[in-house]
Amino acid sequence: MTTKLRTPAQIRMNAILKRLHDGGSVAVADLVKEFEVSDMTVRRDLAELEREGLLERVHGGARRRTSGPLKVNDDIELDFDARLARNSVAKRLIAADAAELLSGFRSVAIDVGSTCLFAAEALACRGGQRHIFTNSLRVATALGALGTETYLPEGRTRPGELSITGPSAIESFAKLHFEVAVIGVSGMSDQGFYDFSIEDSELKKLYLERSEHRVFLCDSSKFRRLSTIRVAALSDATVLITDAPPPSDLASALAGAGVEIRVAEEP
Repeated sequence: MTTKLRTPAQIRMNAILKRLHDGGSVAVADLVKEFEVSDMTVRRDLAELEREGLLERVHGGARRRTSGPLKVNDDIELDFDARLARNSVAKRLIAADAAELLSGFRSVAIDVGSTCLFAAEALACRGGQRHIFTNSLRVATALGALGTETYLPEGRTRPGELSITGPSAIESFAKLHFEVAVIGVSGMSDQGFYDFSIEDSELKKLYLERSEHRVFLCDSSKFRRLSTIRVAALSDATVLITDAPPPSDLASALAGAGVEIRVAEEP
């Protein structure tokens, strides 16, 4: 007898958000039947999405938020390994879409962070001759192992993240010009994109200033989440790649800022 694997929680929740985006409401009974999971599992998914401010639960199901947007303030950054494992399915979908978009560029700046690391690996696996500039030792190591020409700045290493930061790092890259920058964030709201690290944010801002195209990678768990530093306004982004349609207030703000939204999906 073959046991059917359950749909991972993140994929289920992304599917729920897409249905809310398309139809406005979902029913617990329909989700139980579709995903072949228990009533309790679906209700836990809905409770998690409600805590993140992405929906409102109602009797028998959920609907898109009708009240003002909820913004969650984060003040503790998880360690890198924990972030690497968190929402990894969604992040790899985003990374694959980013690699497809970036494959036509020759000069690419890649930021720090777990989703950026996945994107760098996916881009390298596509082959092609390009110059990669990054302040992430993790990205540089992964790309070096895959045979991609990679440039690092001078500077000090930030423990944990293994990013190169400081005035020397900024000076190393300040005179360069990039065709495209790939930026990771810890959260976004209608006011912009956010990150935890003051040091890493300085390099993010430099990449944005020195790039023609600016691609932000943000999985849907980070919608309406704020943290220490506002890295950029929404209008600073050329493209946002995510794994589920943003809620209506964010979608409207992004459209008003002229940002192209790409929703990465399983092939």
